[in-house]
Amino acid sequence: MSKRLFDLALVLITAPLTLAIGAVICVLLLVREGRPIFYRAHRSGQGGRVFKALKFRTMRELSDDEDNSGVSGGDKTFRISRFSGFLRRTRLDELPQLVNVLKGDMSLVGPRPPDPAYVDRFPDIYATVLRSRPGLTGLATLHMHRFEDRVLRGCTTAAETDAVYCRRCIPRKARLDLMYRERIQRPGVVCYDSLIIARSVRSVLK
Repeated sequence: MSKRLFDLALVLITAPLTLAIGAVICVLLLVREGRPIFYRAHRSGQGGRVFKALKFRTMRELSDDEDNSGVSGGDKTFRISRFSGFLRRTRLDELPQLVNVLKGDMSLVGPRPPDPAYVDRFPDIYATVLRSRPGLTGLATLHMHRFEDRVLRGCTTAAETDAVYCRRCIPRKARLDLMYRERIQRPGVVCYDSLIIARSVRSVLK
């Protein structure tokens, strides 16, 4: 309960700033990339419940006969503009997920919500990871974001991206997510979440 109240309080307190930043991004995306501005992705939440995670759209839309599934690797670079790349590097594309936090689909801190396809393929891993409410940031985000970007950047096909992500990223991220879950079973979860949020903001500003 304290974790949920902390999420709601921080989102509401920072709402004027985040709404202003979001409005600027909306205008820039509309001018530079066109519609649609937002992208809704199916993601698995606590207990495996599927919800729609809201993001700013950072990829050129594909035709109906092109593959739009899987994580983003080097094979999708051609779909990302310079401005969209900036949003992805700074993770500002995930700012709309504060709406998911307010709705209770997500927390500010926790494991990143996975694509349901990976939950189906790795049920043993995600059965444990998704005991926690997924988060906007977390231990895995802090320690794996740059690593994941680096190892996937060199992939040239969707199959290669998927294979590298499953082999090198999912197990590492799961270990960090389980470390976080073990830590929040002890007192001081709000302080621990505050530390992770502060480190995430510092990483973005750098």
